[in-house]
Amino acid sequence: MKLISFDVFRTLGFPNVQTLKPEHFFAHKDALADADWVLFPGYWQLNALLYGLNCRIFPSEASYRIGHNKIEMTRAFEMVAPEHTPLTLIEPNGPTQRDLLWDTMTLPFVAKKPKASMGEGVWLIQNRLDWVRYCEITDVLYVQEYLPIEKDLRIVIVGDKVITAYWRHQADQGFYNNVARGGWVEYGEVPQAALDLAMRVATTLGVNHAGFDIAMVGDYPYLIEFNRLFGNQGLNKGTELRDAILAYLERNSRPEDPDSPGTPPGDFPVAV
Repeated sequence: MKLISFDVFRTLGFPNVQTLKPEHFFAHKDALADADWVLFPGYWQLNALLYGLNCRIFPSEASYRIGHNKIEMTRAFEMVAPEHTPLTLIEPNGPTQRDLLWDTMTLPFVAKKPKASMGEGVWLIQNRLDWVRYCEITDVLYVQEYLPIEKDLRIVIVGDKVITAYWRHQADQGFYNNVARGGWVEYGEVPQAALDLAMRVATTLGVNHAGFDIAMVGDYPYLIEFNRLFGNQGLNKGTELRDAILAYLERNSRPEDPDSPGTPPGDFPVAV
């Protein structure tokens, strides 16, 4: 396979990979068009690569588009798995909408900024002052019911397989389960219902590289979000993720057999 990567750290150890700086990609159009896969481009590069050069990218376009924004992600979850999506309300930030959401939600509730990761941009709203502070720093109001949990699940999916799954316990200050915010990882038995939900949603949406965060309330799984570029703190096998990505790319590569049936390059069927 001919691979071009725009993220040297995420493709360390990949064979036959050429690494480019994202800002130089206009100077490598021929190489990009000839590559079997273009790996980990920036979001701003997508349109040029997908529609300008017809490149095949990894992660998938759906992983990028849906994972780029919590609003779009929630709408996708509500479409394909509404029964597993916490109550979420999204409104433009105006006086009427602020009052509406405040009057609708039961304390405590969660408020988020649409574009954030690693536990940043997420607040537990416990009183009116918390709500006012949140409203002052966001353009869009995104609120979600609070789920009574002290840990959640991170389920890592590559292609059509679960690579690993583990529990993330709350940090000492409470609320945040993210390892980046002080949470800690526990390996152990993971409910099959959570694994099945993550895999079903990923397959339905066309997401092929993601860390799904799922909360278990009793025996029932709820989708929180997924991260297209997830951290590797919980991946306890150094080559596991790399090998899974390479296997997926190999399984989905273009056939290279020159004798395979089909229309020869340069020959096009003529309408009669």
